[in-house]
Amino acid sequence: MIVIVIGGIISGIFTATEGSVVAVVYSLILSLFFYKSIKFSELPKIFLDSAEMTGIIIFLIGVSSIMSWVMAFTGIPTAVSEAMLGISNNRYVILFIINILLLIIGTFMDMTPACLIFTPIFLPICQALGMNTVHFGIMMIFNLCIGTITPPVGTTLFVGVKVGKTKIENVIKPLLLYFTAIFIVLLLVSYVPILSMWLPGLLGYV
Repeated sequence: MIVIVIGGIISGIFTATEGSVVAVVYSLILSLFFYKSIKFSELPKIFLDSAEMTGIIIFLIGVSSIMSWVMAFTGIPTAVSEAMLGISNNRYVILFIINILLLIIGTFMDMTPACLIFTPIFLPICQALGMNTVHFGIMMIFNLCIGTITPPVGTTLFVGVKVGKTKIENVIKPLLLYFTAIFIVLLLVSYVPILSMWLPGLLGYV
């Protein structure tokens, strides 16, 4: 599956969104005809459960998009940028503040609107500090990805909870240790550029 999906995206055969469809179809074929872990009679219930789960996620993304519009309309991102520059000119302090803001933003907003709104605000600041654009992109996406596994929006977290047939309150405590490790890695990615840049540099992208 990894070879088919990643290979198809990189080669341009299909987009990332279409790749997810290919992955689902591939998994379904394997489950029905090879592993026989799914019966045809079970398909209606599977489709119904999938529709229910998708409805929850789409609702969360919709609410997140509304919030992003409100923020853009009220000029909150610009105010945040100006306030941040007024605090300090120190590179490490600014990066720390940006990380904190992106972590907070990621818990309430979906990645796509968050990227569209905050990239034009934070990117010039980071460039002024001498930060490579690829490094900034990796740091930003890392932050927003953490938001997908943290409440209250946490789309990936809700999918995992639904698949695992459990409750949010049952998984938060076990996840705290993993959150700690993730935050440590985030700081390393932010403050040690070589961790983010060596592979793109090796491939000639920077």
